[in-house]
Amino acid sequence: MKIFDLEKHSLREINQSLQTSEITEGKKIYEIRNPKGSHAVAVGLKAKINVNIHGSTGYYCGGMNQKAKIHVFGSVGPGVGENMMSGDIIIEGDASQYAGATGHGGVLLIKGNASSRCGISMKGNDIVVLGNIGHMAGFMAQSGNLVVLGNAGEGLGDSIYEANIFVRGKVSNLGADCIEKDMRKEHLVTLKRLLKKSNCSVKPQEFRRFGSARTLYNFEIDNVNLY
Repeated sequence: MKIFDLEKHSLREINQSLQTSEITEGKKIYEIRNPKGSHAVAVGLKAKINVNIHGSTGYYCGGMNQKAKIHVFGSVGPGVGENMMSGDIIIEGDASQYAGATGHGGVLLIKGNASSRCGISMKGNDIVVLGNIGHMAGFMAQSGNLVVLGNAGEGLGDSIYEANIFVRGKVSNLGADCIEKDMRKEHLVTLKRLLKKSNCSVKPQEFRRFGSARTLYNFEIDNVNLY
């Protein structure tokens, strides 16, 4: 195990080391101590390595992640897992705004609550939140799955495209062009897979599915107030 300490090493030095193939090919487990809310910790990783961060981080932790498994033993600031391509990011605490935004792949697991705009403009990633989510979650989400075991705030799925939102708790209200949809067999299979990966014992049948009503795909004058 390679240990980095932000009281002894600069953030630039740590990120460069984690991004360097010559180093990451030799060791598979890395530990970051004393992050103390630092921004952009463990960003741009491209190797199949494990990075354990002991403490809370600031903006954009794990951004642009590919292949790596990043485990944060604390909470994270805005934009965790932003534009991630693959791999796994696990947050033991809470997440601030726009968690998992614009993600193309991989799984983001938030064991606490997520703030507003969780999963905006998702493009194929999966997000599982064991707690509650704030307003405007899934805004303009194009593909992927947002799974919420708790409650969802206002404007859920506003202007959503073809992503799926699964909510076990209560929904304050739905955003423009978002409706409740049937839960088909393939959705139960997807939910079962994500819940198993997240070590959740709840049943897929306990969730409701929300998605696009597809009324905004083509401009119609009768829908002008929804744009």
